[in-house]
Amino acid sequence: MLTDLLKHNRRWATGKRLEDPDYFKRLSALQRPEYLWIGCSDSRVPANVITGLEPGEVFVHRNVANLVHRADLNLLSVLEFAVETLGVSHIIVCGHYGCGGVRAATDGHRHGIIDHWLQPIRDVADDRSGELEGITDPDIRLNRLCELNIEAQVASLSRTPIIQSAWKRGKKLSIHGWVYGLNDGLIRDLECGRADCGCSHQGEGPEDCEQFRRRDEDDRSA
Repeated sequence: MLTDLLKHNRRWATGKRLEDPDYFKRLSALQRPEYLWIGCSDSRVPANVITGLEPGEVFVHRNVANLVHRADLNLLSVLEFAVETLGVSHIIVCGHYGCGGVRAATDGHRHGIIDHWLQPIRDVADDRSGELEGITDPDIRLNRLCELNIEAQVASLSRTPIIQSAWKRGKKLSIHGWVYGLNDGLIRDLECGRADCGCSHQGEGPEDCEQFRRRDEDDRSA
């Protein structure tokens, strides 16, 4: 089995060199992706594949249920490197429908240490219990919680000192919340993003900035 992986790798590398003799030379010379992807560890949601991006075009961090724990040094190290060194312009928090981590967070069973990791999802479920309890179909309810979890992680990410500092310094940096459908292969924008507003505002993003609102209203009326 493992030898098959090595064979596949050699076949892939040979094919790439035949298509483009300088492919690996260019790839090894510079890493300057425009995107940081914070996604779920689920093996069915590979960032490069579902977005059609080549190696080197997206910097990736993955964990169970695409969570942003603000004490997670792994995630924070990736975030800081992506923002301060690589200079990414877009951060994408992408979850997926039918997420097993989201399901495990709320199924009422003990799963071990991961129960601690999944606590933010239970917090979201508690906060939005009125909406979720009104959804009778369990699959639709699960998928709605997947969406709410992504929205919560976007908000949490926007409040990290790394992001707040970048915005305060005027860095053009946007955070996006996306969800991927395993049953159709499509990514949907949940329109819960946060972005720099180009002013000294230090809130969560432009949507609560008076200067941004005035500029946005002017743009729409023009």
